[in-house]
Amino acid sequence: MFIKSLSLKTTLLCSALVLTACDNASETSQPSEETEQAAVAETEQVGMETEEAMIQRAMEIHERVITLDTHDDIDVSNFTDDLNYTMDTDSQVNLPKMIAGGLDVAFFIVFTGQGELNEEGYAKAYDNAMAKFNAIHWLTEEKAPDQIGLALTSDDVRRLDAEGKKVAMIGIENAYPVGEDLSNIKKFADLGARYMSLAHNGHSQFADSNTGERVDENGEPTEPWLYNGLSDLGKEAIGLMNKYGIMIDLSHPSKASNLQAIALSKAPVIASHSSARSLSPAVSRNLEDEVLLAIKENGGVVQTVAFASYLDLDKHNASQAVAKALYAEIAADIGFEVVSFGEVRGMPEQEQAAYIANYREMLKRAEPRMEAEVYPIAPPVDVKDFVDHIDYIVNLIGIDHVGIASDFDGGGGIYGWNSAAETHNVTIELVRRGYTEDQIAALWSGNLLRALDEVQAVSRELLAAE
Repeated sequence: MFIKSLSLKTTLLCSALVLTACDNASETSQPSEETEQAAVAETEQVGMETEEAMIQRAMEIHERVITLDTHDDIDVSNFTDDLNYTMDTDSQVNLPKMIAGGLDVAFFIVFTGQGELNEEGYAKAYDNAMAKFNAIHWLTEEKAPDQIGLALTSDDVRRLDAEGKKVAMIGIENAYPVGEDLSNIKKFADLGARYMSLAHNGHSQFADSNTGERVDENGEPTEPWLYNGLSDLGKEAIGLMNKYGIMIDLSHPSKASNLQAIALSKAPVIASHSSARSLSPAVSRNLEDEVLLAIKENGGVVQTVAFASYLDLDKHNASQAVAKALYAEIAADIGFEVVSFGEVRGMPEQEQAAYIANYREMLKRAEPRMEAEVYPIAPPVDVKDFVDHIDYIVNLIGIDHVGIASDFDGGGGIYGWNSAAETHNVTIELVRRGYTEDQIAALWSGNLLRALDEVQAVSRELLAAE
């Protein structure tokens, strides 16, 4: 059983967590003698302690480290006086849930779905992006500045955490709102954006998307490549992102786009929410070993994502197949029809928002029955599966290049970490597998903040050279 939530971050034990132990993770590169000794002591401790003692130790570590999730989507309808993140809404991330699960830092996402590559499409996307920027600034500057602050640097993160506040940061998922006016890159950086992906689901004006791999029943591509990687505009954007201190995010563009971006970038890159394709080969959103190794050589960080279908597609599909009848029953009760993800993507924005609200209501009603009616037959993708991906990537590219992301409110969430209120369960599983406190601190925030520091140092050098 997973610990569902904490009333406060300092609350310790609720119940036992039954998971399977795995091999110890690799050590931080070039550890000091003191670090090695501490790691050995921690490893020896694991073998001797009880389940309850292990959980208590994990919770104490969770209290001490800064936990940072690099991908949390937002809906501007949750940023009003009547409905906002100071309340425990149905959203997977809000301030009460962050407090309950001990999540310290959330990257709120300025997301725009891919539209037509024309002036009308760019203008609409820009307006969408600005609405989300404004919502985040409203929350941190007007609605709840005593509870959460906007961080622009790693020092800001540590300062706000020391003040006892939660921390908001901003990422841009899909550079489509930039349009063809590259001055918007600086504007978005000035508004607080600290990473940006050049494409999402569908080719943008900057880069091919991973969706170019999709084929029809005849094996023909459904979205043929536009550029075989980056466009000329995308290559120019890479330089400007380096200049203005925006981390380049590889979590949706194609493999060719990503390898070209790494080669062009003068600063470390990140993948804000991606897992290992070797463990889930059918998912083109995951990263192949070649890309993972290139990120290591670049000095970047892969933020492993807790997205059920990306972690284990077969296991997820099997569980969902059993749940389908339950969902259909509940959907009928609320007058709702479940459709494919592709159909949802094609809906107008308001219709899509209404669909998502109904879908969440269906899942909420189904949750109490899943444990009894579905999971005994078809277990869900869970925290163990998630940490399997962390283990794989750590073993391939090293502990210094791996981080953690959820993709909450964008489809992410797994059994045991289905909202910010359950964040501690990830730390518990990491402790169970033998990760040390220093390694856990690096995974949760240290590696990502180090990459941000290096990106901002490159920015200062480039600006000074003008």
